[in-house]
Amino acid sequence: MGIEEIVLNWIRKAESDLKTAKDEILTENPATDTICFHSQQCVEKYLKAFLIYHKRRFGKTHNIAELIKLCKEIDGDFEKLYEMKADTLTPYATEIRYPDEFYFPSVKEAKEAIEIAEKVRDFVIEKLKKEGFFK
Repeated sequence: MGIEEIVLNWIRKAESDLKTAKDEILTENPATDTICFHSQQCVEKYLKAFLIYHKRRFGKTHNIAELIKLCKEIDGDFEKLYEMKADTLTPYATEIRYPDEFYFPSVKEAKEAIEIAEKVRDFVIEKLKKEGFFK
């Protein structure tokens, strides 16, 4: 499997996470924890796709700020992801997954998480387009 196919697979998985979040927010009683988790996963996978495209190692991490830092080493524009509040999604990867924490984000938080994920997706896709990934 070539690098392009690997990157596309990460993007497909990220899109699947985003679809799950966007579909769930439309339900009568949305599972806000699930929405926020999948929004975080979308962002994480898009950042990892970018890093893979650039042949950068990132280890096993769910930390969005750490991934942004690695992306910034390639392209300083990734600093903008902090303005988009992408790093605020990190706790949704681990802290709300287990009942020990028992925290359910509000619907407003869930909608914001989706908006952040969409902004990051658009940002990364634009970067990959400029680099000739999408033809």
